[in-house]
Amino acid sequence: MIDATVAARSDIADSVLSELIDAYDLGGVRERRYLADGLMNANWRLDTPVGSFALKRVTDASLERLQRNLGVLAALGAEGVPVSAPILTISGSLVAQVGGGAWCLFPWVAGSHVRGVDLTLIQVNALGVHLGRLHASLGRACGRGLLPGVPETISADVTSPERAVEKAGRLSAAVRDKGTGSDFDKEVAAALDHRRALVFKYADHRPRSSTPEGDHGWTHGDVQYRNLLWEGGELAAVLDWDRVAVRPYAEEVVRTAQVQFGVGGVFDLARVSAFVGGYRSVVPLEPSALVDGVRRLWWKRVTDFWQLEFHYDRGDFSFDELFTADEVLLHWWTDRLDQVEDAFAAG
Repeated sequence: MIDATVAARSDIADSVLSELIDAYDLGGVRERRYLADGLMNANWRLDTPVGSFALKRVTDASLERLQRNLGVLAALGAEGVPVSAPILTISGSLVAQVGGGAWCLFPWVAGSHVRGVDLTLIQVNALGVHLGRLHASLGRACGRGLLPGVPETISADVTSPERAVEKAGRLSAAVRDKGTGSDFDKEVAAALDHRRALVFKYADHRPRSSTPEGDHGWTHGDVQYRNLLWEGGELAAVLDWDRVAVRPYAEEVVRTAQVQFGVGGVFDLARVSAFVGGYRSVVPLEPSALVDGVRRLWWKRVTDFWQLEFHYDRGDFSFDELFTADEVLLHWWTDRLDQVEDAFAAG
């Protein structure tokens, strides 16, 4: 895997920048600005004599997967999907390997990152349409050999209650051993106690089958407001294609709705329905598949602690606020399982 330390995330060594300028024949960099919106990868705006660009250092995808995914974007753009296709290096590569890292360069796209709850219902519905068209376009790219074939069946792990409690216990020990007694440590300790109780109380509500309902195919993997640019009320670009993979379509629809409209500790259910309605106007996903997807994501949120693993196992505190926000939403969601599922099914 390609990796970078947290400390180096916002910096580019002069020698590396010089190599990148040569690799892309930029003629120099007049100004560079670190873009703090990304969570996993590092991004900069570069203003150069030949134009403005977005430079990205990828830290959470293999080189092979990155090159495969970037190779699809030109075809998607030709079909009207709002993407920014990468610029080739002077040697014709989609990725520049410089200074031990993997770098991609894109034309600069004007726009703003807008939270899902700040979109109008018309925009929310349009976003659902865009996601449906994106899935359809990825399917055609697969048919043309730009992506590997889709298996007939796929499976999805369902974490057992025992495994979830074990993970929570390990992290509780990590809080005691590695924590500093901060307010966050205290909050996490209480949250983990709460989560163990939640797992035991709702174990019978977990998905019982390892086979998700509904169709599956190639998906984006991280459609959320940090990866969407809006300009003039329209979607200008879908960014960050590192996680393209085969998944249940319902999984991506539900996850997108959660990260877009699960804000402030509650779901905006009107926007959820508008978004799902837009998607189903393009891809006729069955309501039962969406309900199954909602229940699977809910159980995943109940039994997953990835933000805490970053904090206590890796010393990376980038996702602390995300854990806090997700924890509040999880308890609201758990109290309203049927209500949330009904909103997805009604879209």
